[in-house]
Amino acid sequence: MQLDHVPVRTRDIAAARDFFMRVFDLKPGDRPQLVQRIPGCWLHAGDAPIVHVIGAHGHGFDRAPEAVDHVGLRMAGHADFRARLDRLAIRYQRVDLADRGERRLFFRAPGGPLLEAVFVEPAPGRDDL
Repeated sequence: MQLDHVPVRTRDIAAARDFFMRVFDLKPGDRPQLVQRIPGCWLHAGDAPIVHVIGAHGHGFDRAPEAVDHVGLRMAGHADFRARLDRLAIRYQRVDLADRGERRLFFRAPGGPLLEAVFVEPAPGRDDL
């Protein structure tokens, strides 16, 4: 397992983008079509999108305007890990990003932190789900 990316939630997308680009020499990169409806950008180190800047309004008790949104962990063995979550009765959301050849599982740790397991493997056809 390794850290895959860090999403940063912010009210000022441009300022956050420019900060990470200047400080860490990151470059803007493509985002999957599925997430393009969400305000923000992905910043890449080489080919890897390691900082995801996400626009936020900061409304409500659980929506701080400036925060690390979740932790993305690059892992192997999507089917086995998904079976483990099922065995442990941990609810998750599946997201397949066909344009990136990735499968992702989002779930919460006790206390609420959002975790994202990222698997570099193509999504099966609809009949395999």
